[in-house]
Amino acid sequence: MRIEEDVLGTIEVPDGCWWKSQTQRSLENFPVGEEKMPEPLIQAFSLLKLCCARANLRFGVITSFQEAAIEEVCRRILNQELRDQFPLSVWQTGSGTQTNMNLNEVITTLGNLHAGRDILHPNDVVNASQSSNDTFPSALHIMAVLEVTGKLLPALDAMIDCLRDLEKKNAGIIKIGRTHLQDATPLYLSGEISGWRSMIEHARRQILDTLPYLRELAIGATAVGSGINCPAGFDQVFCDILNRETGESFRPDPNKYHALTSKDAAVFLSGALKSLAANMMKIANDIRWLASGPRCGIGELIIPANEPGSSIMPGKVNPTQCESVTMTAVQVMGNDAAIGMAASQGNFELNVFMPLIAYNLWQSIRLLADSADSFTKRCLKGLEANTPVIEANLENSLMLVTCLNPVIGYKKAARAARTAHEQGISLKEAILVLGYLTEEEFDRHVQPEKMVRPL
Repeated sequence: MRIEEDVLGTIEVPDGCWWKSQTQRSLENFPVGEEKMPEPLIQAFSLLKLCCARANLRFGVITSFQEAAIEEVCRRILNQELRDQFPLSVWQTGSGTQTNMNLNEVITTLGNLHAGRDILHPNDVVNASQSSNDTFPSALHIMAVLEVTGKLLPALDAMIDCLRDLEKKNAGIIKIGRTHLQDATPLYLSGEISGWRSMIEHARRQILDTLPYLRELAIGATAVGSGINCPAGFDQVFCDILNRETGESFRPDPNKYHALTSKDAAVFLSGALKSLAANMMKIANDIRWLASGPRCGIGELIIPANEPGSSIMPGKVNPTQCESVTMTAVQVMGNDAAIGMAASQGNFELNVFMPLIAYNLWQSIRLLADSADSFTKRCLKGLEANTPVIEANLENSLMLVTCLNPVIGYKKAARAARTAHEQGISLKEAILVLGYLTEEEFDRHVQPEKMVRPL
C-alpha cells in the first residue's frame, strides 16, 4: 500500500494501482452493484483529455512537456493497455466527477513516471480549462457518436443487405397474408421481407437524425455554463482537434447552460434506439411464428438449426436467435424508460443522473449492434422458404374469396367462406354447392398470382 493525500486527509492506495485519493475514496464509498463505467466511455474520456491537453497547449495554459506526458498516457488508454485502472461503479456521484478524476489521476501518475519528474497535477494540469460538469457530458456524446457510427450502423447495413438478398432469393413466391393473426389476402414473400428491410432502413435514418445533436459538446462550459477558468474560444479549438483525431464533425453546443442541464440529445437517441428495438422485435416475432412447427405450427419458413433445442426432446430446433433479439429489445425499451426519467431530473445548472444515462445508452447501442450482427449471421442468412407448406396454406385459405367481391358481391362471398369453413370443404366446393359460379368461372377469377402486385 502507499499513502495518498487530499483535502480530506490521507488514504491508502494499493500498489500497482495508478490512481490517487479521489478514485480510491469512490471505490470505498460506492460498493454498489457490479456495473462499471463502460470501456467506450473511458476511451471517449481519454480522447477528450488528449484533445484538451492540445488545446491547453495552444492557449499557453500548459507546457509542451506536460502536453506530451498527457498524450503518452492517453494513447496507452486508447490502446486498451490500462483498462484495470478504471474500476469505478456506475452508481457514484451523478455528475460523474469521480470518473473524471479517475482519468485525471491515472494520467497524472503515469505521465509523471513517463516524464521522470512531477510535471502533472490531476486538477491544475490534466483538468485545466475543464470541469467534471462539462467533460462527462462531452465524453458521453463522443462515446455515443463513435459507438453508433462504428458499431451500430455497420451492423444495420449488413442486416439490410441480407434482407435485400432474401427478397431476391424468394422473388415470385406467393403466400397467404395474415392480419389479426387470422388468414388474409395473398402477398409475395419478397414483399413481406421488403417490409422488414424497410423497418430497419427507417430506424437507421431515425438514428442518423439524432447525431447532429450528439455532436454538440458541452466542453468549455466548465462548472455551471459560464466558462469560468476556461480560455475564450477553447471549445472551438478543442472540437477542431477532436475532429482531426476522429474524422468526425463535433462542434461546441451554442448554449452551454443547455449543454450541462439538459440531456435531450441522449433521450432523442434512446428513443430512436427504442424504435429500432421495436422493429427488430417485430421481425424476430414474425420469423419465429412463420417458422413454428415444424409440423404442428405455421411452418412456412425454415430457420437454421444452430444448436439442439431441448435437453429432453430429441431433434427439437428452437428459434433461439429470435428469442435473443426479443430479449435485447425489451432491455433497450427498459433502458429508454430509465434514460427518459433520468434526463427529466436536471436541477438548475446540472443534471446529476449522467452515469446512468451513459451506461444505459451505451448498453442499448451495443446490444442492438451485437444483436443485429448475430441475427443476420445466424438466422437471416440461413432462412429458407418452405414452399410446399406455403403453397398448401395458400390453396387452403378461405380469404381468396376476397377477389370474388366484385363478381358475386360481399354478402355471397362471406356466405361461401362461412359455408366452406363450417362444412370443412374447400372454397371452390362451397362456391359450386351454393351455385354462385361454375367451375370454369371460379378458376378464371380465383388466381392468387392476379391478387398480388409487385412493389
